Amino acid sequence: MSQVEESIEVGVPVSAAYNQWTQFEDFPQFMDGVERIEQRSDTLTHWVTKIGGVKREFDAKITEQIPDERVAWTTVDGESKQAGVVTFHYIDDNTTKVMLQLDYEPEGLAENVGDKLGFVKRQAAGDLKRFKEFIEARGGSETGAWRGQV
Repeated sequence: MSQVEESIEVGVPVSAAYNQWTQFEDFPQFMDGVERIEQRSDTLTHWVTKIGGVKREFDAKITEQIPDERVAWTTVDGESKQAGVVTFHYIDDNTTKVMLQLDYEPEGLAENVGDKLGFVKRQAAGDLKRFKEFIEARGGSETGAWRGQV
């Protein structure tokens, strides 16, 4: 199992950063390689990704969700094995630190080589940077919110 930890400060309040992160179907707008996400229930999402020419489909279950604090998930079915958590940390009224921790299992030669070369770490850092650009460009106005707790 490999691990990635990345973080970034975004120029929006904690609630705006958290609210936007709960809009999984919008992830393709800032996550490279994510083609589509379907929210199937409050706790189940279906992902279609294509990274490095490899297409994968999998289901992920939200295992913990606390408004303005954290969203945790694990894959439950499909071609990818991963688990992670995103936490939201108050810096000041208009600044939030978003921290991503991801555990994943690379499969096959290409993914193992990519893992050793730091591809997933760079991908995660790039996705967080694009998230920052996405939410800040909207003036901190999120596309929606789900404030339920899991």
